[in-house]
Amino acid sequence: MNMAYIRVSTIEQNEARQVEAMKQYQIDKVYQEKVSAKNTDRPKLQEMLEFAREGDTIYVADFSRLARSTKDLLELVELLESKGVQLVSIKEQIDTSTATGRLMLKMISAINDFERENMLERQREGIAIAKAEGKYKGRKEVSIPDFSKHYHRYMNREVSKSQLAKELGISRPTLDKLIKEHQQVS
Repeated sequence: MNMAYIRVSTIEQNEARQVEAMKQYQIDKVYQEKVSAKNTDRPKLQEMLEFAREGDTIYVADFSRLARSTKDLLELVELLESKGVQLVSIKEQIDTSTATGRLMLKMISAINDFERENMLERQREGIAIAKAEGKYKGRKEVSIPDFSKHYHRYMNREVSKSQLAKELGISRPTLDKLIKEHQQVS
């Protein structure tokens, strides 16, 4: 069976480019989600990993859709290999069923990891400079009037975190922060 894993980090992002890339393959089942790849604890990814069996092939538009860290990517590849599942990255043109493909995967993954670390380092340096010059104040504080009411609806299971975040027009991580702050004050 041919499966596709399509992921974008936020609800606002569009996965159309990835969907289009999969059209050239005979995909039988698509796993699609809008969630960060900070770790592998993602519902659709886990569902796909449980479903995949020997002889299956998983297609991704590029490896960054599957994992952001070299460690996570290599662990996923190892898991797939142990199950006899092939992984194909369209952008990198790598097929893990070959020795060359596995070598290239490890090299590209290490380079991606290095680039991400450099980007984060440059970002931290830029913020430090901006703070020193008084130009950076951080993100604007989010305030929800009468948050207690919304908090109680969530705690009473009247609304899920996703539904509440959408209602309030904020991201899930922002909602998590507000919930944590509310619990500390209460």
